[in-house]
Amino acid sequence: MRTLNTSTTKQLNNLIEFRQTAYDQILTGSRDIQFELTDALLMGEAIGCFAELSLRPLFRRGWSSAYRAIEEGKQAARWLRHSFVQQVPRTGIQVYALDTTMWAHPKAKTLSGMVYGPSPTKALPKYSIVQGHQYSMLTWTPEAGRSWSLTISNERVEPEQNVIEVGLKQVETLCLARFDPLPRLLDVIVADGHYGNHHFFGGLKGLACAGLARLRRDRVLYGPPPAYGGRGRPAVHGHRFAFKEADSWPEPDEMIELDHPRWGQVRLRQWHNFHAQQDATTRFDVILAEVHRERDKPPAPLWLGYVPGHTDHPLEVVWSWFDYRWPIEPSIRFRKQNLHWTLPRFQDSHACDRWTNLVDLAFWQLFLARHLVQDQPLPWHKAQKALTPSRVLRAICTLFTQIGTPTQPPQTRGKSPGWPTGRPRTRPKRYKPTKRGKKTAKFA
Repeated sequence: MRTLNTSTTKQLNNLIEFRQTAYDQILTGSRDIQFELTDALLMGEAIGCFAELSLRPLFRRGWSSAYRAIEEGKQAARWLRHSFVQQVPRTGIQVYALDTTMWAHPKAKTLSGMVYGPSPTKALPKYSIVQGHQYSMLTWTPEAGRSWSLTISNERVEPEQNVIEVGLKQVETLCLARFDPLPRLLDVIVADGHYGNHHFFGGLKGLACAGLARLRRDRVLYGPPPAYGGRGRPAVHGHRFAFKEADSWPEPDEMIELDHPRWGQVRLRQWHNFHAQQDATTRFDVILAEVHRERDKPPAPLWLGYVPGHTDHPLEVVWSWFDYRWPIEPSIRFRKQNLHWTLPRFQDSHACDRWTNLVDLAFWQLFLARHLVQDQPLPWHKAQKALTPSRVLRAICTLFTQIGTPTQPPQTRGKSPGWPTGRPRTRPKRYKPTKRGKKTAKFA
């Protein structure tokens, strides 16, 4: 019992310290209003518009101040990322997921930097194309199979940028912040299919991390070139390796079979040093994972590209890292549905970025409070021991009497003077979404 009390006190102090750092270092302008907006998000009640956040008890100011804080407030992005990275343990293997998502603005005309991008929908087999802001998210996944995926960096992708280019900058910033001269830790970046190419794997060269990304099942790769024969131009490509042509597969460098509690009978095969036709200098390993082989109709095999880090790991461990990519999907849905990330309709793109950062701060507070609250299931819910973000959101209100708030009480202001006499009214500048071409951005 003494150990439990000590651990609980430490976790509570960690949450209070995180909130104080956010107030002192991250929210540099209109900090009181921005901080109370974050607390209002954690009340967990459904709202129909952004202004309804001002009606929650933890927000002690007028509704117009909420808009003013988002439109004119200031935030220290460097301290924001630093505060997130500091929460990640500096030992062992830490896995990060990299993905993109759209904040749809179907009828916005005054927002700059909008593009057309894919957005999942239940009405279509795959996804729909929407106009809006595209965000590149790098998140830390503490545990596979759970819905916790914590933001490390959340950057809006400009129309002239490429998602891989922005993602690699996020990974580089993470590696610099997590640099360790001793090999005591390994950071692993896992990504989905649109990152499984030579641009992404080539960008990981020189970075202190490992990379694992899904490959398309129709890829054709090439092995190392044969030794120079002394005549003509030296060969660039070696053995042709077509994923759809089993006859072209060479003997694997490693193959294992195992029984997995979740994936059943699994067979893993790995080939070393293959490259794409477009870039023979970027080499990576290829992993073929076949799961549920005991079924009459097993699922389609999974192809992965792997760039090792500074230490070698068994094949079954490397393959298991890809399970850490899935939690980023429910965490994005939670941000949009429960934390109302994409609900507001702002007229400025930078306001959207500030609101995104406040949502990330709220999500991190839920994670730090997961062991401090008790489950409060609805009558039709099953009790949980390891709480999901939704369950923590239902119960976190009980903590506010213990953690308090660093904000100052509001001061009585006079009546607003209104619009200055004689000042002309001008319509905001209009923008159109950018249609990206088929050509990809150039990478150094």
